[in-house]
Amino acid sequence: MPLSRLNQEQYAAATAPFGHNLIIASAGTGKTSTIVARIAHLLQNGVKPEEILLLTFTNKAAAEMIERTARFFNNETVKRIEAGTFHAVSYKLLKKIGKNIILKQPKELKILLKAIHAKRRFTHIDSSVKPYQAQYLYDLFSLYQNSELTLTFSEWLKNNDSEHSVYFDIYEDILEEFRAEKEAFSYVDFNDLLIFFREELKKGNTGLFFKEILIDEYQDTNSLQGSLIKAFTCGSVFCVGDYDQSIYAFNGANIKIIGTFKERYANANIFTLDKNYRSSHMILSLANRVIEKNPRLYPKELKVTREGEFETPKLLAYNELFEQYQAIAEKISRSNSAHSEIAVIFRNNSSADGIEAGLRELGIKCKRKGGNSFFDSYEVKAMLDLMSLFVNPKDMMAFIHIFEYAKGVGAAFSKELFDALLEIGGGDIKEAFFKPKDIENPFKKRGKNTQLGLFDDIHDTGSVGRFYHLDFEEAFLSNPILKNSRINEEAAKFIHNFYKFLKESRMIKLPLSLCEHVMNSSVFEEIVNLLAKKRGTLKDGSVDSKLVDEAKERIMRKAWLLKDLAKNYREIPSFLNALTLGSSEMSEGEGVNLLSIHASKGLEFKEVYVVDLMDGRFPNKKLMNMGGSLEEERRLFYVAATRAKDRLFLSFARYDKIKKIEYLPSQFLSEAGFAS
Repeated sequence: MPLSRLNQEQYAAATAPFGHNLIIASAGTGKTSTIVARIAHLLQNGVKPEEILLLTFTNKAAAEMIERTARFFNNETVKRIEAGTFHAVSYKLLKKIGKNIILKQPKELKILLKAIHAKRRFTHIDSSVKPYQAQYLYDLFSLYQNSELTLTFSEWLKNNDSEHSVYFDIYEDILEEFRAEKEAFSYVDFNDLLIFFREELKKGNTGLFFKEILIDEYQDTNSLQGSLIKAFTCGSVFCVGDYDQSIYAFNGANIKIIGTFKERYANANIFTLDKNYRSSHMILSLANRVIEKNPRLYPKELKVTREGEFETPKLLAYNELFEQYQAIAEKISRSNSAHSEIAVIFRNNSSADGIEAGLRELGIKCKRKGGNSFFDSYEVKAMLDLMSLFVNPKDMMAFIHIFEYAKGVGAAFSKELFDALLEIGGGDIKEAFFKPKDIENPFKKRGKNTQLGLFDDIHDTGSVGRFYHLDFEEAFLSNPILKNSRINEEAAKFIHNFYKFLKESRMIKLPLSLCEHVMNSSVFEEIVNLLAKKRGTLKDGSVDSKLVDEAKERIMRKAWLLKDLAKNYREIPSFLNALTLGSSEMSEGEGVNLLSIHASKGLEFKEVYVVDLMDGRFPNKKLMNMGGSLEEERRLFYVAATRAKDRLFLSFARYDKIKKIEYLPSQFLSEAGFAS
């Protein structure tokens, strides 16, 4: 059984009495084994599996813990444990209690906010400060939701950026319309999931009951997640974390939650896991020398368990930035470590670009996580949006995103098109295309409000006869949507291709079939051509046909990869939900791991390179000035260094020839014991 394999400290934690238990588990001390043993202890002592809730920060971590528990118990028993990320669990349990919600990723909802934001003007306000763009406003509001429980958004904003006070009323009005639109279509983002679920728990009639809640990576919980935990009627929590690895302040993570545990719970038990099983003593000693510069929230002294001869961590110094990237790629090419056991860890995405180019040049495969995701590419998002519209014709964001590809149609007009189609179809855009109501002008006029930046928008009607020369189906030509004079020929062709996509997809049942249908559709072909042409356009405006063909090939390669993922699912909604909830955890390809520090969390590798350790880049002064801190940057360094088991390389460059910037070594290098 898992309990028999624990050391003394792990066993004491895993068998702690019911109550408020905090386990300080430093890097490599076996926190996963301790959590698995705790679950086993609960099951052995009569706790039913459905009375156990396990909250993690990745679904992969939850799956691993459940899989390891299943080695010692009946698999069907273990499957009844509720486990997953805060968001995945909230989504599942909200569905379980009958709530009608449609989960949307932040990047999708930003499209909706952009459309609402575009209806406002700010020029009537005399201010030297530029108003927030839609995307930044969304990110700010998300940070507010994660970190603030008492103030209004404007009050919170005043404390953080008072210069924008002249725009507060407009921001609030934009967000109010945003909330109303989400509510009308049952849309929720990740923050909404937690907020809605918390409010349902507070009502006390969900029928949900857990005897113990286990929380992994407790140091990264934010105020919103903390309030959700508190909303459960549960007298026992088992929180595992390490304040030295709290690196999510940018997302509202509140280190005070773990730091004040003993003050908040008078009967709290604090356990410390002090034996490191991952890194060599030299790697651990280096990491500790740096992290000890931070304030100590709880006393701890790590002990190294690995014996044998290991390499001393090495400093790699280069004269020029790209010389650094090429030299590290060369060094990796000569390494005896398997490529899958090597990681290059970066603080800034631009660092990964240089390393990736260097590795590709040498024919070394690599996979990247923490920069631009496969699921963030325009072509993959377009495919998923078309599939979403097949499942849910009321999916406004997917519609807006797709119709931004139509010539002469932007985010704001895309939303007006969607609203007009709802009007024509009696609330269903499929009905709008196949059984349209005969409405003279389905486009609604907006009211004018100078103070809130709203303005009138007149929609002239035109004759659909201007499209008779085009190869459109007769049933489509009679659609009232075409009467709007702002719809040009290119936009009309795009709408017609979308009409054909919906018409020809009516009988599709499987995710694989839907992927194939999207790939073969005229509307996706139009999107592919547009993206490929854009990527094949040179700086002088000319189009390189070879680059266009190469771009098309790469686009279709990604389409085939998405199609390959669809083979594992039998239902289209479950396929789309899995991608929405877990896309950030999926990575493409094989070979050397290129990881942002945040993406490297929880992983370990035989050989690790931490790059661009220059003053200003790491610690990142720009992010520190935007609300970060030197203490957080130091924790990031600690996380990066402690991913290494056997070999650790720290590198920096003295000069960037492109930006013509000279660099000094990062202060973390001197703190680590390297002479400046």
